[in-house]
Amino acid sequence: MTCPTAPSPITVRPAHAFNDMATMLGPKNPDSSVCWCLSWRLSSRENRELRGIDRADVVRTLCDRERAPGVLAYRDGDVVGWAGIAPRSELYPIAHSRNIPHHDDLEVWSLWCLRVRPGFRKQGITSALIDGAVSYALASGAPAIESYPVDNADARVDQTMAFVGTRRMFERAGFTKAADTTSVSGGIPRILMRLERSGNGIPADQ
Repeated sequence: MTCPTAPSPITVRPAHAFNDMATMLGPKNPDSSVCWCLSWRLSSRENRELRGIDRADVVRTLCDRERAPGVLAYRDGDVVGWAGIAPRSELYPIAHSRNIPHHDDLEVWSLWCLRVRPGFRKQGITSALIDGAVSYALASGAPAIESYPVDNADARVDQTMAFVGTRRMFERAGFTKAADTTSVSGGIPRILMRLERSGNGIPADQ
């Protein structure tokens, strides 16, 4: 009798590897205009005007900074997931949103995007991404981390809108609901969830 092989461990690292970012977020045709997860960093005007390879160049610059634009998950050396996490002040649409409230005046970090490569879903990668993103933010001095998932209960979430995550995902990671929002994703209301540095059993030096 053959015992099933245990899945390989997942590692999460700051997103400094541009080629791996391109695997997760970039188009097959380099000249094509895709989000590159910049829609949540730029103003509407900047987002409209930035096209094609210029979008990739902005991401390359973000990867070269000391502060990574997020984290990447790896299994057996292959990149398999991405989580966008950054100070909310760097994320123009969230910092200036009329639909997502500012819960308080803390300089919080926002975890706004989760993406897992096709073929690797339902393997624990999303949970590893959330945990890794939280650890990176706390190590970078974040006083609290916010997320803005759908409060979907058991309703199905359209795959194209699943990047925001679900309430249950973040509750498993220790987040709690902090406020309602007037934002929706795929027709489902989103909520503001928070994880405080000094709360939920997280030591200040994690």
